[in-house]
This record gives sequence, structure tokens and C-alpha cells, in this order.
Amino acid sequence: MPYKDTATVKIVVVDADEPPVFSKPMYLLEVNENAHINTVVGSVTARDPDSSGSSIRYVIDRHTDLERQFNINVDDGKITLAKPLDRETDMWHNITVTATEVKNHSQISRAIVAIRVMDINDNAPEFATEYEAFLCENGKPGQVIQTLSAVDKDDPIQGHYFDYRLVPEMLNNPNFTIKNNQDNSISVLAKHDTFRRQKQEMYFLPIIVTDNGNPPMSSTNTLTIRVCGCSKDGEVQSCNVEAYVLPIGLSMGALIAILACITLLLVIVVLFVTLRRHKNEPLIIKDDEDVRENIIRYDDEGGGEEDTEAFDIATLQNPDGINGYLPRKDIKPDLQFMPRAGQHSGPNGVDVDEFINVRLHEADNDPTAPPYDSIQIYGYEGRGSIAGSLSSLETASSDSDQNYDYLREWGPRFRRLGELYSVGESDRET
Repeated sequence: MPYKDTATVKIVVVDADEPPVFSKPMYLLEVNENAHINTVVGSVTARDPDSSGSSIRYVIDRHTDLERQFNINVDDGKITLAKPLDRETDMWHNITVTATEVKNHSQISRAIVAIRVMDINDNAPEFATEYEAFLCENGKPGQVIQTLSAVDKDDPIQGHYFDYRLVPEMLNNPNFTIKNNQDNSISVLAKHDTFRRQKQEMYFLPIIVTDNGNPPMSSTNTLTIRVCGCSKDGEVQSCNVEAYVLPIGLSMGALIAILACITLLLVIVVLFVTLRRHKNEPLIIKDDEDVRENIIRYDDEGGGEEDTEAFDIATLQNPDGINGYLPRKDIKPDLQFMPRAGQHSGPNGVDVDEFINVRLHEADNDPTAPPYDSIQIYGYEGRGSIAGSLSSLETASSDSDQNYDYLREWGPRFRRLGELYSVGESDRET
């Protein structure tokens, strides 16, 4: 018989710190869209599974509630409303709530909270679109002009039901009436067939639409009705008075094209007349508009050369000499012509011979000088010479009384002249 023994082993499980546990993995809450601020939407709960039983703190993850629509109590997990709600803007709000152990902040759990906004009848119904009806002039009484329907942003549990009626002042409208189609729509009917565009082109029909909410909401919407010309088949052709008075077969587009052509022709005529007028105007320069320079005006004819000193024609004949200095040839010579040794000079020390030679050389080589056969005037010619004046105009005596013996005393240059005149005297004496 084999030997055996029995031993008892005791295993102790050591507690490990674990994160909090929510009572539900996901919470579904509801709140009316007209709820007031600080209204309690609901609450979440979580516990610490450890034996220590640490307290829990609750926080909303603001990354899931960017608009800060809700708040939560950090101690008991109650969620309250922080801002007004609008179901027509946001029907659902999904936020995340975190639970953290007070003793160990590293132990965190998360739960999703979905909040549904319950509808409240706070929007009035209105037309489904902006209707514009067209009525034929040759229509029949009782003819359906337009079928209307409405929409409502609210979403009642029992569904929509709309009531349509004319405004009180239109109950006895002589032109139109409405008929309920029992499907949340109505039809607008014409009461007679005497509609004419010349009399009235457009009609406005206000209609009140009411929903079945609690409390009911209503709004007034206006239907625009245009009177148009139609074919025998009821197809609309034109809807304005202007088209009615136009000739048959002439459309509005054709009329606009004709008017554009007429306008273009008028513009061309105006431009042509303007150009002709400018062309026929005389080229007369008014005194106020005369901007020309160096213009000399004479009150009499033949003003002479002295009047033209203000405008030097030599500048136009020789452009290269504009910047050069051309001395005048009809004035007293400057002191730059000094007498050379052995020559006679005037009382001011000017060499008359040199002055004349220089002037003659300049006249011969100057392309701007007057023509070759013009008279060169020298205001200082011979004046102040020891020989006296050479002009016969200044001679006081006649030729018979003239004595030329002084010519012999002038030197070798006048010797030949003295001999000629001396001979003349001897001949007359014989």
C-alpha cells in the first residue's frame, strides 16, 4: 500500500486597482426643445469595483460638446441644460462623459450619452414654394388656376394637417375661390371668364395656413396671379399689356431689336453732323488761344529792318550757330581790335584798319551774313583819324577851293595820291 499525505493550500487574491464602471455602456436621454436653462436632462452613474470604494468625479468631454450645450455635476453625474435648444437645427446631441477615481486620477472610464430633442410646435406652416399662377383671358369659370401645398418645420407625432382659408377681407372675393383637396393641399379656382389684361394685369390672393399643433400655429401667404393671353389649347403666350397692343406676329424680342437699330442710327447721324460742323469751322486762332512766340505785329507796312531785331532770322538759317556769339556788324567795334605798331588809330585806341579787315573776313565767310551785294555799314568808319573826315558830305568847301598839299605830309602811302592831285592843280593853272 503506497504512502500518501494531504495538505491544504490557501490562495489569496491581491486586489488590483481598476477603473470605474458605468451602470450602462450607453445612455439615452430626452429633453423638450423649449426646456429652460438648468433643466435636468438626466444623470449617469459609475462605481469603483475595487474594495477601497473610491469616490467618482464626472466630467463632460468638451471635444464632443463644442458649443457647451450641457453641464454635469462632478459629484452625482446629473446633466443639465446650459443653452436653449432648437430641434429644427439639431435633433440629436451625442456627448461623452468621463468618470475618474478621486484616489487615483489615472483610472478613467468613458460613456456615451445620446440626448434627443423632443419637438414642440413652435414653427408656423408656409407655402412649399413661391407660387406664381397664370390665368388665361379666355378661361372658363371654375377652372383650376393653381394647386397649393404647405410645409412645416415641426414634426408632430400625429403628423401634419393643414387648414387653408382666405383672409377675412377676401371671403367675398368676386374673382377667386379655394377648394380643399383633402390631402393637405388646395386648388385656386376662377369665378368668371371676364379677366382682361387691359383692365388688370395682376391679382394678389392672401391665404392663411394653420397647422394642428398644440398650440396651433398659422401664417399668411400671398399667391400672385397674372392674366395672360393664351392659345385655344390653353397654352400661355404672353403675360403683359404691352404684348397685347403689339401687331400680330411681332414679339417683344423683335421690338427690342427694332428700337436698338433706331438708336444706333440716331447715334450715327449725330456723329456725322458733329464731324461736318468741325470740318466747316474756319481755322482762326483767337487772341486768347494764340500760343506762338516771337510774333511781331505791325500797325503800318514796311517797318524796316530795325523792327525785326526781336527775331533773329540767322538762327533759322544756321542752327549750328545758335549757341555761338555773332557780333553785330552795325555798331561801334569793341576794344579787342587794338592798333598794331606803326598804324594809325582813333582817339579810343581802336585800329580802324584791322576792324574793317576783320569785319570783311567775317562777312565773306559767314553763311548767315546778308547777300554778297548788300551794304555793310560801319558806324565808326574813319571817324577820329588824323587825316580828318573822308566823306564828301562833311566837306564845307567846293572842289575848286580844295587844297591837296597836305597829302604830301601824310607819308609814303599818300605820295601817289598827292602827285595825282598836284598834277591836277597845275593843269588847271595852265
